[in-house]
Amino acid sequence: MPAARLILEDGTVYEGESFGSVENAIGEVVFNTSLTGYQEIATDPSYRFQIVTMTYPHIGNYGVEAAVEQSAKPQVAGFVVRDVIAEPSSARSQTSLADYFSRHRVSAIQGVDTRALTRKIRTEGAMRGMITAQGDREVDSIVAEVRRAPSMSGLDLVHRVTVDRAYEFDERPLEARRRVAVYDFGVKRDILRQLTHAGCEVTVFPAKASAEEILAAQPDGVVLSNGPGDPEPVTYAQENIRRLIGKVPIFGICLGHQLLGLALGGRTYKLKFGHRGGNHPVKHLQTGRVEITSQNHGFAVDPDSLSENDVEFTHINLNDQTLEGFRHRREPVIAVQYHPEAAPGPHDSFYLFGDFMRLIDELD
Repeated sequence: MPAARLILEDGTVYEGESFGSVENAIGEVVFNTSLTGYQEIATDPSYRFQIVTMTYPHIGNYGVEAAVEQSAKPQVAGFVVRDVIAEPSSARSQTSLADYFSRHRVSAIQGVDTRALTRKIRTEGAMRGMITAQGDREVDSIVAEVRRAPSMSGLDLVHRVTVDRAYEFDERPLEARRRVAVYDFGVKRDILRQLTHAGCEVTVFPAKASAEEILAAQPDGVVLSNGPGDPEPVTYAQENIRRLIGKVPIFGICLGHQLLGLALGGRTYKLKFGHRGGNHPVKHLQTGRVEITSQNHGFAVDPDSLSENDVEFTHINLNDQTLEGFRHRREPVIAVQYHPEAAPGPHDSFYLFGDFMRLIDELD
């Protein structure tokens, strides 16, 4: 493995070895606390323009298989691990993580002190960085290039991950009960799979599909998917959501949760280092039940910006008390900041897809 470096925008350098592509990769450096699920994480469109650091030290030990991919290819800008496993030990493995990243031209670095890197991000916040195998290039030159890269704040990345045209999801329910339209802001495949398991025929629409186009398809409900970047500049989605509220049941997930908050007159803000991992505790305020959830977001909805006359808070994060879910008091609208489909992560929150189905059924 050739020598490589991860260089942050403040000039901090982490030495390691390149695996995967040796091309330079720039993105926002973040960390994920999941112990497994590295392939699902790498293929999650919500990680567009991000270099993901895995806090668990051994990555790649069970290889790569197509069945768990959350999109057609890796979406991360880069990948950082302590130790990559060259020879996976799983009967389902189709290739190694290094070969997978090489084939898809994803830059990755191993041998990094990921504990030190994670502590730095927790202390100073997420920042831009570059993975590079250019050993003879001056650090100051790389830092200058990194600082010219766009900041995540104010960055609309949805248009880079959404589909060009509407399509029918190819996995069909055993017994079709409902038709659901999904706005693709960077949707994960397991969200679509959970909807089919709930008995839905699923049609996926581009992020800029108009509210009128959605309603013309006569769906029983609309799902606002996860996705990358800052929700605030995604104004076209906010406008369409406003026109859908009150006309059809809506379920917002992650970025969809944030866009719903903005559509209802709220505000969003950037978290210092975000929530990313499969072990985040969330409290359901109506039942007192605590769920261990899968999360991946760098922005959050400001609860003080939402009208208590319109919105009831349903979930909070027990680590930092940030808003994790709400429902509209009069309209059939629910939203959660975390990922109920997990992939990877625990299954505590699968019930939310059932809640969405009941929201639809109540209108019959």
